[in-house]
Amino acid sequence: MPPQLQSQNKASPQVLQGDLSSLSPAVREFVEVNVALCQPDALHICDGTEEENRAILAQLEEQGMIKKLSKYENCWLARTDPRDVARVESKTVIVTENKRETVPSPRGGGVSQLGRWMSQEEFEKAMTQRFPGCMKGRTMYVIPYSMGPVGSPLSKIGVELTDSPYVVASMRVMTRMGKAVLTALGQGEFVKCLHSVGCPLPLKKALVNNWPCNPELTLVAHVPDRRQIVSFGSGYGGNSLLGKKCFALRIASRIAKEEGWLAEHMLILGITNPAGQKKYMAAAFPSACGKTNLAMLCPTLPGWKVECVGDDIAWMKFDAQGNLRAINPENGFFGVAPGTSAKTNPNAMATIIKNTIFTNVAETSDGGVYWEGMDQSLPEGVTFTSWKNKPWTPQDGEPSAHPNSRFCTPAGQCPIIDPQWESPEGVPIEAIIFGGRRPEGVPLVYEAFNWQHGVFVGAAMRSEATAAAEDRGKVIMHDPFAMRPFFGYNFGQYLSHWLSMADRPEAKLPKIFHVNWFRKSPTTGFLWPGFGENIRVLEWMFRRLSGEAGAMPSAVGYLPCEGSLNLQGLKENVDLEELFALDQSFWLKEVESVAQYFDNEVNNDLPNEVARQLEMLKHRVMQM
Repeated sequence: MPPQLQSQNKASPQVLQGDLSSLSPAVREFVEVNVALCQPDALHICDGTEEENRAILAQLEEQGMIKKLSKYENCWLARTDPRDVARVESKTVIVTENKRETVPSPRGGGVSQLGRWMSQEEFEKAMTQRFPGCMKGRTMYVIPYSMGPVGSPLSKIGVELTDSPYVVASMRVMTRMGKAVLTALGQGEFVKCLHSVGCPLPLKKALVNNWPCNPELTLVAHVPDRRQIVSFGSGYGGNSLLGKKCFALRIASRIAKEEGWLAEHMLILGITNPAGQKKYMAAAFPSACGKTNLAMLCPTLPGWKVECVGDDIAWMKFDAQGNLRAINPENGFFGVAPGTSAKTNPNAMATIIKNTIFTNVAETSDGGVYWEGMDQSLPEGVTFTSWKNKPWTPQDGEPSAHPNSRFCTPAGQCPIIDPQWESPEGVPIEAIIFGGRRPEGVPLVYEAFNWQHGVFVGAAMRSEATAAAEDRGKVIMHDPFAMRPFFGYNFGQYLSHWLSMADRPEAKLPKIFHVNWFRKSPTTGFLWPGFGENIRVLEWMFRRLSGEAGAMPSAVGYLPCEGSLNLQGLKENVDLEELFALDQSFWLKEVESVAQYFDNEVNNDLPNEVARQLEMLKHRVMQM
């Protein structure tokens, strides 16, 4: 077990809000054990009220951690220490008894690309090195929160202990948080989350941007057997808002495996045709593939409507009738700011103009925010302050906003939020979409032949990413299911779990599709206009689900028949032949790359069915 300090000599912390005795015995024990360990000066049990939120924001402003943005209603800007700006994969671990429970053994040894494992012994040593006395001089906040609508049979509850008021303010946006959650929890089970910025008071060295963090000792650890998450040293969202990727994907995917459901890195959207029929789809995309833009699509086809249930995470479970029901476990959007504009995502721009916390974006002298790709002309005389808190001009040769700068905004403010987004039973998913940024070779859209083939398509997902070393240019990375940094257990077992859904009696399995908005011509750039025009691809899928649209088999899956993709009113000339062309030499290389990845990374844990699907693809490509 992690170290527990004796607290006889230490006065109990002052309780600023709430009543320890009103907590369930399990929650109270969790708090008391960690009070003894971390030694905060004060304790605050969060109730989630507006009054509490105002007080937390005022305190953050007083401490210089956030600044009010006068141009908008109740919007705030935080600037972090430049060493604390993103998730840190190298310091994010899963603790299990056996390494193979967490990651497959790569062929020839080496470090797995599918997660990082830490032994129990190392974890206990890391805890002892970091947590004793880490909250001295600070307040410990107790945050009871629900992932998913409070009381929904698909929801799960967590309790996060943190010494960061920024985390409290952000968790109130991103989760349902406060008194109602403790009532719903009763004596039930919860995920135990402990977070500290790792800067006890008095400080040993001055803070940068008034942002407490301890990058040298950052660690984000998950202990699935104990339903426990422990995070130290980082105040940045993905490392400190423990309901987000830590609970909603890494811990939840493990719970989902045990309980027979799916916790996925997927958006959920509702799509309604001109006749008023509605269907729901879930979609997984790696970063920089327009995931949030698709979740909030503005359709260009007359009469079609898209509504957003969620932009990032889906928890999906088959109901008694065999429908795959999905909830968005989050309560807000934690979106990447750069590239978001009135052109790329007008609905996101409309969502973030009130009650939003911006982190590491640039600030304008008229009290607004700015980032690369915002495409807004500003009044003459307006000046910029960069995310580094320095004057900035477009000639500076570096971005004004950090590439991973964020907005944290309530989902309920989205103009196209789906009426069923908080439905306790979830929405019925009829299609699952995988996608990636593939400049060559991969067609605009294809449909998997069946569920097993669809699982293979998800496992073989690849996407263009900019390499950290500039001179390497763009590389195509493997990112299976867009889950590569988020698997809560061995990826081979994860594939088996997905395949097992087909064995459920009565299960109405969704159709599975793959899309690629990013194919390029060697001469003219992108072959597909994208953004709002992507409704044309969704429309073909919609009609496939209704049995109305034609498709023809190809080596990779079913492609739209000639004339079945609706291009009416499309302003650009689109070369469908080039968009859907399948080149044998490209696909032979693709098969080889995927085979090598499976062999090296998944090794003996690759399910036979996935290996069989790869062989079948190879056979079909050879016949081309």
